[in-house]
Amino acid sequence: MQATIIVESVNAPVGTDDLRRWLGGQPELRGRIRRRADVPEPGTMGAAADAVIAVLEPGGVVAALAGAVVTWVRTRGGTQTVTVTRADGTRFTLSSTQVKGLDARQTAELAGRLAAMLEDRGDEARPGPEDGRAARPGTPRR
Repeated sequence: MQATIIVESVNAPVGTDDLRRWLGGQPELRGRIRRRADVPEPGTMGAAADAVIAVLEPGGVVAALAGAVVTWVRTRGGTQTVTVTRADGTRFTLSSTQVKGLDARQTAELAGRLAAMLEDRGDEARPGPEDGRAARPGTPRR
């Protein structure tokens, strides 16, 4: 299984390379993280998009990636949006404004929802009605 991760930074000097280094430093993820740069089609305008590619297997590696991504977003200054996309196009987007105020339990739940989406575990990826978020899979909102 493969996941693509893209970082959009609004007012912070961090981005995809910073996330790639962070993830590559996690023992469970060593050797599973690489950089992908998309080159714009000839004759088109736009910048190349950097992305992180994570090669995963179900279980602990997916949970490690999910936890590391959520932690990375929480610990960065400025405003970042991170989008994790499965090979089938399913996306999970979170921003630093959503996660800065989360406590340890909420952070773990968010990482669990991301892991569930990556493993396609159905309803586990959907926020429950008790947390007041939209019931769209993989799009937590605060």
